Amino acid sequence: MLMPRKKTPGLTLQTLAHGSFDLASDQSQRGTVVCFYRGLHCPICAAYLTELERLTPEFEERGVKTIAVSSDVQERAAAMADKIKAKQLRIGYDLSLTKAREWGLYISTSRGTTSIGIEEPKLFSEPGLFMVTPDQSLYYGSVQTMPFVRPHFSELIGALDFAISKDYPARGEYEGPLE
Repeated sequence: MLMPRKKTPGLTLQTLAHGSFDLASDQSQRGTVVCFYRGLHCPICAAYLTELERLTPEFEERGVKTIAVSSDVQERAAAMADKIKAKQLRIGYDLSLTKAREWGLYISTSRGTTSIGIEEPKLFSEPGLFMVTPDQSLYYGSVQTMPFVRPHFSELIGALDFAISKDYPARGEYEGPLE
């Protein structure tokens, strides 16, 4: 399990329009929002990433970069980028399922063709959303077992505003004994 205030796993992959991405050297003032999505086959992911694309400038105003990542191959990732009209949001692809599991993501098996007529990959990761500080420690994390009920990006922006103004630390860091 990932722990707040502890270093996250590494994350290095190619993006569609922004070159290679390496979380360890992603230069930002306050960190990086890493949004793991299921893939092109997921209509909920398309709506979710459309919202992240729209709000990426607001994250940037707060010193936070964004990236959306899936295990889709380059062609499927490019089709998703076209679908959501990605211009500012970095889209990473070819996430290994081993790496997805290191991040605590759940892995699902294909159920065939989805409601939008796109074949699911044999295996793929379920969604996860993380805010990682510039020193690559976990500040916020959320993982799902299903494509439904995801954190709202607008609420994350509001939480960032509060955390910045109050110098609020990451929570959930206690690993000691429980009574």
